[in-house]
Amino acid sequence: MNNVVVVGSQWGDEGKGKITDFLACSADVVVRSQGGNNAGHTISFGGKKFALQSIPSGIFNPNIKNVMANGMVINPKAMLEELKGLEERGITKYQIFISNRAHIIMPYHILLDGAYESLKKDNKIGTTKKGIGPCYADKANRIGIRVADFINEDSFKKCLENTLPIKNRELESLGIAPLNLMDIFNEYKEYAKKIKPYVCDTSILLEEEIEKNSKILFEGAQGCMLCLDHGTYPYVTSSSPTASSVPLNCGIAPSYINKVLGVAKAYNTRVGEGPFPTEIHDELGSYIRERGHEYGTVTKRPRRVGWFDSVVLNHTRRVSGINYLAIMLFDVLSGLDKVKICRAYELDGKEINYIPASLDEYARCKPIYIELDGWKEDITNVHSYDELPQNAKNYLKKIEELTKTKIAMISVGPDRMQTMVLHDMFE
Repeated sequence: MNNVVVVGSQWGDEGKGKITDFLACSADVVVRSQGGNNAGHTISFGGKKFALQSIPSGIFNPNIKNVMANGMVINPKAMLEELKGLEERGITKYQIFISNRAHIIMPYHILLDGAYESLKKDNKIGTTKKGIGPCYADKANRIGIRVADFINEDSFKKCLENTLPIKNRELESLGIAPLNLMDIFNEYKEYAKKIKPYVCDTSILLEEEIEKNSKILFEGAQGCMLCLDHGTYPYVTSSSPTASSVPLNCGIAPSYINKVLGVAKAYNTRVGEGPFPTEIHDELGSYIRERGHEYGTVTKRPRRVGWFDSVVLNHTRRVSGINYLAIMLFDVLSGLDKVKICRAYELDGKEINYIPASLDEYARCKPIYIELDGWKEDITNVHSYDELPQNAKNYLKKIEELTKTKIAMISVGPDRMQTMVLHDMFE
């Protein structure tokens, strides 16, 4: 089998887009397994930069089948705008397949997302307010609208007639004017017509590709530390970005997943609220933020910055089955006199090597660091591991030692060509 899952092994924004794009050059199929247009993937090649939100990262290759699986929540208006933006920049030939079991983000989801976040005040999650959480909530409450119904006008209208009264009562209770059913129906039925040609049973499509021994690349949104079950709840996303969730979110058997590549920055970042033990609060944090351009692809919000945390990586390795690592933005650390890696935490005077389920306990965790000598050399044009400075190699070796995971790829810049491959994921 040639099935590889790419997951974020921290709090998201690790550089999954670049790695997926790089691996997609060798893939036949690229599958987006969960999330929606709250995710931002930045991809650079040929001197151009592209920011993807809901579209799979294989979109730039006309020979690749891009699958938006059943685990996704899809904003059809935003998706069509994203495709239009790509077409305006010359990406006109592509293959997209949308699961008929994915759920549709509606206008009321977006309104409710913003309203819920405002009500939380000091306890806000830091959501992008794209309607992702409320859409997943409706899925769980069994009042969501799936793509199969959305592309059938009669079914879509019936679903809207059943669901909108419930959502309007929610909106009114929050001081928001109710939405008009026909206004939504007339606008969104036009989006449905445009996405209908892309819709199919993607579970069947994927099984056919697996039987052909196609090279399939699965990508998710966010990172494992934002998993609804295994992340820093409640400061998490509304689905599971782990490799463990891929079979369910794509309609395939767990036995079809045989390689998991965990993407990790050479340091750590986080967007939104919640504990972040290795966060750097001084000028060094600002320095790394600016060097790494650590601002949200979608929101432009500045990201919180911290040192590499092996406790986090070992947690996500365990819950997601990570067996290889891709270290991203390694060049950002060049020029520092010293670099640090968190090897464990101190909690109330006791050393621990796990993440407490209680956020109160996790907020009290203090990082225990290993300090290493930095390197001054510019590594952005380095093309092999052997060319790296010795201190840079020492840093990478320490990450492998602490996480018990082999590094398969190293990124030293945003472009595809600035990527070292130590292990071929599709071999």
